[in-house]
Amino acid sequence: MREAREQGLDVLALTDHDTTAGWDTALQALPAGLTLVRGAEISCVHDGISLHLLAYLFDREEPAFAATRLALRESREGRAEKMAKLLEADGTGVTWERVREIAQGTIGRPHIAQALVEAGQIATVSDAFVPEWIGTDGRYHVYKLELEVMEAIGLVVGAGGVPIFAHPGATKRGRTVGDDVIAAMVDAGLAGLEVDHIDHDDQMRLHLGALASDLGLIATGSSDFHGSRKTVRLGAHTTAPEMFERIVAAASGAELATA
Repeated sequence: MREAREQGLDVLALTDHDTTAGWDTALQALPAGLTLVRGAEISCVHDGISLHLLAYLFDREEPAFAATRLALRESREGRAEKMAKLLEADGTGVTWERVREIAQGTIGRPHIAQALVEAGQIATVSDAFVPEWIGTDGRYHVYKLELEVMEAIGLVVGAGGVPIFAHPGATKRGRTVGDDVIAAMVDAGLAGLEVDHIDHDDQMRLHLGALASDLGLIATGSSDFHGSRKTVRLGAHTTAPEMFERIVAAASGAELATA
């Protein structure tokens, strides 16, 4: 929270994967002049393709969505433990205990990647996401519970939240869905597209911006900041004020938070 204010931001969204565990801590640390948008990033799938759905300003107590997030978190941790133990059995120097220490909370593949870096197996966290290690279908990859994106959109809307498709054109991460699927997501209640993202080149940003306009969607941007585990910094990509106002107007599950 302090770093966001030091970077000159006036609004910051907190969207950890499948959890709202950081909301209260963020509220306690919220400095004057910074507005907090509470949210989460939901792990989804469509036709075998992994997708991420940003959920802004939802009611975290709404039962259906809360139960789904819990199931996703439990699946994520079980999957991480299996991957860590596979790595440990092969003598890589990675242990489940160390992965848990690194995570200090919700556990995901980036924490396993960091353990691999510590063990001297790879140079950077990004090097772990390849077939030799924990990339999709990789040697040590284990699948987790996957939520159909159309169902996820309905859950977010049902909790009064605003669903935005995260980094929809991030082809370097793997397969992406086509514009026809995005149109179907709009029919299911999708409110916007994340256009400005580190994994989108200029051509992709132009395409997504035009698509958002054609479909009447909110166009957002974000740094996708992950602390020291990624090189991108807070404020690297931002959302236009008029688009932010559209998110606020569409939400009914939670209010903005200020110090």
